[in-house]
Amino acid sequence: MRLFVGNLSWDATPADLEALFGEVGTVTSANIITDRESGRSRGFGFIEMENDDEARTAIERLHDYEFMGRPLTVNEARPRERRERRW
Repeated sequence: MRLFVGNLSWDATPADLEALFGEVGTVTSANIITDRESGRSRGFGFIEMENDDEARTAIERLHDYEFMGRPLTVNEARPRERRERRW
């Protein structure tokens, strides 16, 4: 299951997320979304967990959990919507 993680500290790294969510279950990937131009974190990312039950447990335990000074938003990620390219 893929999870959305929002309200991240600008200093958070994918390794930080993997360690935090790894306490709940097996993490298959951790990714923080960055701005294309500046390379700076956009304050959110995605976690993929091997098992749906572990992912649900992660949502229950880590939603509103204070991490690096900020309360996390954790929920099931929605499918990405197609967007038209603007040139």
